Amino acid sequence: MNVPAPRATAGVSALLVTPLSTEHDIFALRRHAKTIASAVGLDDRDQVRLATAVSELGRDLLRPAAMTAVFSLQHEPAALRTLLQWRDDRAPSGESLTAVTRLLPQTRHEPAPGRPDHFDGGRIEIVCPIPELAARDLKVEQVLALLESDSPASAIDDLQAQSRDLIDALQEAHAQRDELERLNEELTETNAGVMALYAELTVEHKDVVERFGQEHELALALQRTFLPASLPQSPGAELAVRYLPAATTEIGGDFYEAVTTAQGLLLAVGDVVGHSLQAAMVMGEIRHALRAYAAQNLPPHVLLHHLDHLLGLHQPGWTATVCIVLVDADRTRLHVANAGHLPPLLLEPGKTPRYLREHGPLLGLGLPQPVAVSHRLAPGSRLVMITDGLVESRDTDLGERLELLSTVVAQGPDEPEPLCAHLVDAFGEDPSDDIIVFAARLHPPRTPVSGSV
Repeated sequence: MNVPAPRATAGVSALLVTPLSTEHDIFALRRHAKTIASAVGLDDRDQVRLATAVSELGRDLLRPAAMTAVFSLQHEPAALRTLLQWRDDRAPSGESLTAVTRLLPQTRHEPAPGRPDHFDGGRIEIVCPIPELAARDLKVEQVLALLESDSPASAIDDLQAQSRDLIDALQEAHAQRDELERLNEELTETNAGVMALYAELTVEHKDVVERFGQEHELALALQRTFLPASLPQSPGAELAVRYLPAATTEIGGDFYEAVTTAQGLLLAVGDVVGHSLQAAMVMGEIRHALRAYAAQNLPPHVLLHHLDHLLGLHQPGWTATVCIVLVDADRTRLHVANAGHLPPLLLEPGKTPRYLREHGPLLGLGLPQPVAVSHRLAPGSRLVMITDGLVESRDTDLGERLELLSTVVAQGPDEPEPLCAHLVDAFGEDPSDDIIVFAARLHPPRTPVSGSV
C-alpha cells in the first residue's frame, strides 16, 4: 500500500512514498520504478536499469521491519531521485551494491551511524539525470496521473515483466558481443601499417567491451531476482545457501528453494539443462511452480510429476534435474525424490557420510517418477545439496569428485553457514558453471509440532 506523497521541498517534488516489508512489495516497487522512469522521460535502457537496481537492493535489504522507498523529481538540474531508507543497522551486500553502482554510477550508500542514541538508520540514494528534451515539457501532475493509473499486478504479471526485461537485456548483450567479434575480425584483417585506423578501431573495441560488461551485469542482476529473497525460519532447522554465478558470460538455470509446509520443511535444488536466456526463464517458471504446488502438501514424487507435466506442456523440448527433500515437522525422518539430480549428502553424528542415491528420470521427458524414499534422521544430522558446477571437472571422474566432497564436508564446520563458505572456497574458484551449495542442520523442535508425521 502506497503512502501519499509529502509536500514538495525547494527544487524537489515528491512523487511516491511506499513501505517495503514483503517480497510482494519488492515486485510492486520494481513496477513503480519502471512506471515513474518512463513518465519522466528516461530511455528504455535506464528504465530497466533503475527497476533492476531497486529490485536487487530491495531483496537484499528486505527484513520484516519496514523499509521505505521514496521517488522524487529534482528540477535543477532535472533528475529522478530514488531513496531507500531504513531505521536499523541492516546493510546491503557488497555484491548487490557493486552490481547496482555499475549499472547506475550515481548511487550513494550512507550506512547507519552505529550509535545507540541515533535512530536515522541507513539509506541508499540513486540519481538518474533526465534528458534535456524530456525535462522541457515535464509536468509533475502528468507523472502523478500515470502513477494513479498504475494498477496492482499479480505475481505472475510481475514475473513475466521481469522475464521480458531479461530477454531484452540478453538480446542487447548478445548483439553487442557479435559486434565486438566483427570488430576483432576487422582489426585482424586491417593492414598493420595503417596506424590511424588501428587506433580508431581500438577505441571503438574498448567501448563495446565496456557496454557489453554493463549489460551482462544487468542480466545477472535480473537472474538473481528469480531466486528466493531469503530462507525460512523453521524450528529445529538451521539453513544456509551460497549461489555463485559462472565466470563465463552465459546465464545458467540453477535454482534452490526452501518452503515450510503443513507436512514439514521442503528443500529443493535443481538445474535446467543448458546455458542461455531461455534456460534462466525456464528455471524461474519451475521454481515458482514448485512453491505453488508445495502449498498443496503433496508428496515429493507427486511434486516432480506435476513439474514434469508443466514443463512438457509449456516448455516442450526442455529438461531439468530437480532433487526434493521433505523433512518431517518433528525432524526425525526425511523423504527424498530425485529427478536426475546429484544425490544429497547426509551426515549423521558418529556415522560415515552417505549419499542418498535414489533417483528417477529428468523432468521434461514425460516418464513416471518413483515413489519418494524415506530415511530416519538422528538429532544433529546435516544435509548438503549442490548443483554440478561445484564438483564437475573435465579432468576428474565425477564419482571421485563426489567422494572428495564427502571428505571435505566431514572435515568441515558443523554449522551450515561456515560450511557453505568452506565448500565454495575449496571448490568454487573461477567456476565454468553456476554453483549452488545448500546446507541444513536438523534437530527435533524444542516444543512438539502439531500435525507432525
